[in-house]
Amino acid sequence: MKTGASLPPAYRQLQRQLTQVGYVSQGSVFERTPGQQGSRYVWTRKVRAKTVTVALSQEQYQWLKQAVANHRELERIVAKMQTLSRQILFENVPGVVRRKRLTKKVLGLN
Repeated sequence: MKTGASLPPAYRQLQRQLTQVGYVSQGSVFERTPGQQGSRYVWTRKVRAKTVTVALSQEQYQWLKQAVANHRELERIVAKMQTLSRQILFENVPGVVRRKRLTKKVLGLN
């Protein structure tokens, strides 16, 4: 397997992007309008298939809003890394003999 020094430039760029991601949090945050019932600032997330809702202060809302955005960016970067990893694997590592070529859909490259 390739070492860090021999990784393709595109993959190393994704690694650098990962180092720029700050705090992360799953879930969603939103601000209710003044007329709506309930806390003004809310964070929701799934815990064991149930939605958990947490009331927030304005400061907590701002902090978690950025953490949730960072989490989505983290997922986007990791998804690109996974796709690139599979592409490199199937292009460079010998595999089994197949009757049909593997499609991009099967390999998760589209």
